[in-house]
Amino acid sequence: MRLLRPIQFAATVSLFAVFTPPHRSESRAGAALDDPTIVAIFDVANTADIETGTLAESRGSTVEVRAMGKRLREDHSAVRQQGRDLAKKLGVVPTPPNPNTYAADHARAMKALRAKSGKEFDRAFLDHEIAFHQAVIDAVTGALLPAIKNAELKALVEKVVPAFQSHLAMAKALKVQLQL
Repeated sequence: MRLLRPIQFAATVSLFAVFTPPHRSESRAGAALDDPTIVAIFDVANTADIETGTLAESRGSTVEVRAMGKRLREDHSAVRQQGRDLAKKLGVVPTPPNPNTYAADHARAMKALRAKSGKEFDRAFLDHEIAFHQAVIDAVTGALLPAIKNAELKALVEKVVPAFQSHLAMAKALKVQLQL
């Protein structure tokens, strides 16, 4: 398996690494993971994959990578909207975690992806998606779900975990199929 460069790997997991707490309801920074913070994390994760999916849709060198990018863009757009609709219904104002370094890390990851082309782009994109979806799944199941208090929010997050798992499996399979 080809290892990710440190900056690429850090950019894919930084938001979620802070939410692998020693106690399931607290982050390493000591702040409680409350529903408004979880809603913000959920929104940011979906937005990030909409952006990487959109990039792959236009920059992928194969029809398969472009199709995966389109699927990520569509799936994560729908899930993000469901999360935003639920937050509005519940009157929850998304509150990003503090510190929130994810925006800068994601921008660096996008810059690194934009600097690549052809099969090099495809490989970097798939490596990013594998690391990103694994980090999301680990954070959701290990820290976020146990901390969610609202039943409707918990049901939504539980409902979308299989989609994240499907995206992870798709990226792994595509990497093998394309021999990247």
